[in-house]
This record gives sequence, structure tokens and C-alpha cells, in this order.
Amino acid sequence: MKPGHFLVGLLGLAVASHGVAQSWTPQKNIEIVVGSAPGGSNDKTARTVERVLSANKLVSTPVSVLNKPGGGSTIAFTYVHQHAGDAHYLMIGTPSLLTNHIVGSSKLSHLDYTPIASLLNDYIVFAVNAASPIKTGKDLAERLKKDPKSVSVGFATALGSHNHIAAGLLMKAIGGNARDLKAVAFKGSAEAITTLLGGHIDLVTTAAGNVAAHVASGKLRVVGVAASQRFSGQLADIPTWKEQGVNLVFGGWRAIMAPKGLTPAQITYWEGTLRKVTESPEWKSDLEKNFWAADYATGEQFKKDLDADYAAMKSVLVDIGLAKQ
Repeated sequence: MKPGHFLVGLLGLAVASHGVAQSWTPQKNIEIVVGSAPGGSNDKTARTVERVLSANKLVSTPVSVLNKPGGGSTIAFTYVHQHAGDAHYLMIGTPSLLTNHIVGSSKLSHLDYTPIASLLNDYIVFAVNAASPIKTGKDLAERLKKDPKSVSVGFATALGSHNHIAAGLLMKAIGGNARDLKAVAFKGSAEAITTLLGGHIDLVTTAAGNVAAHVASGKLRVVGVAASQRFSGQLADIPTWKEQGVNLVFGGWRAIMAPKGLTPAQITYWEGTLRKVTESPEWKSDLEKNFWAADYATGEQFKKDLDADYAAMKSVLVDIGLAKQ
């Protein structure tokens, strides 16, 4: 081989090797970890992602959902954090990742993970038992103003969670003190709703998809929706808080986060794969069914959104009395 050809050959080999180094695909089972019990909206998100990945053969290895409830999701967050550099572990990132750090219940924050993609926004609804004397958002607001402790508010997954923040924002919006709320935290929204159905608490703040079936069956009533506009479908008749004179728009995002230390190739792989998930007909159908709002973002934009949410939630949690300035 002539010297020039030998050099070209080496360059070609280097480029080929570089290409291999820059690509990555899963080599074993993929775990999607959920920090709450089965049945809630976090679990639904994970199982929708798992179903779309598997049904459309977007990955060549098995995918499983692993529920690790407890500690306001800190058990799940710690579990994923222990698998640094392993892109076979994903988790459903929620505002709890921020609020747990803000209130001091966890040393881990969004900065301790690799943010992959924001998936959706899930606006909060305020639901009561169908037998409750609270018929409308106005009824709830008046009762909270008169005697906040007369309304026990249940939510997942911990004090200071985004569902708790939603209740605090309502108190602020009606001129009350968010610290006066009678708050009760549950391991998952399904548990909170079961308690509400049994008449043991007065109100649940949760995702719309978690209560829709109970509303349809006549067992629960939604008195206010913290969205910018009404939902469609079976919840279309329920007015937003804004329609009822209360300035409250708030939801909980859901995202895919991975352990710290992923390579650029691993991040690129999951960003591309999850984009395919969100573009699938199955995903769009589940968005509509669960009253989710599409909110796909990756890269620097997603990181900026997380930082902004951290600052905003800290402000509310200081007002509630669960965080220091």
C-alpha cells in the first residue's frame, strides 16, 4: 500500500471508530421507575411510555415499570441516583424532585440527574365527594375563607408536593393564608381518592385523569379546574377557576429523567426515542384520554424550565411555611 493510501486507510478507520463510539442502544432491560403507587397519574405516564416503546418496537430490549412509592418519591429518586452512568434506568420526573429538595426532605434535586425530556403538563383539579355540601368553586372558596381547618385536603405524595402547592395557591388567590390549610399527604393519588370516596377527607387536589371515571359514575364532583381553559370530553362542563373569579392556573409536569453521568450518545438516543413516543397515535390518544397537555422539551430549554420552576415553587413553599427564604 502506498503511504498516502495507508494514511487514508487510517483516517477511515478512525472515522468509523468515532462513529461507533458516538452511537448507543440499550443492551438490557430498561426500567422506568415511578415514585408513587400504581394507579396514579405518574404511574399512568410510565405505563403509557412503556406500552408505546414496546408496541412500536422503538427499543430492542424489554421495558418494565417499577413502582417505588414512599418518602414523597425520595425512595425512587434515590434508587435511580444509585445507577450513575447507566442509561437503562429512567424515571418519571415530577415537581416532587424540586419540592423535596426545597423543603429539605431530600438532598437530591434536579441537578443530580440527567434531564432527558419534558413530556406533558397535567393541570390540577379540585374534587369533592358527590355527597359534599360543597357544590361549586365559590362554595369551596367561601368555606376556606371562613374556616380553613374545616376542609381537610388530601393529595399525593408528600407535604410540599405540587398538589399541596395547588391548594396553597388557591388560598393565596382568595386572600387566605396558605399556612392555615388542613393538609393530608398520601403515598399516591389513588389512595387519596379512595379516602375521599369513603368520606374521610373533604377535598382532593389531583390530576384530572385520576378522577374522571369517578365523576362520570356520579361518586365525585370537580368544583374547579386549574387550567387556562376548560377540558374537553366528560369534564367539559366544569368551569375553570378563572371563570369563577379566582386567578389560578397550575399543573404538574411529567418528564423523563436519567441518572447522572450519561454520555452525549445516550442522551441523544433517549431524546430521539422519546420524541417518537410523543409523536405516536397511542401517545396522543392517551393525552386526550387523561386530559394531559403536550409539553415536549429537551436540552437547554428543559434545563432552564426546571431552574425556573424550582425558584417559583420555592416562593410558594416559603408562603406555606415549609421552606425558608
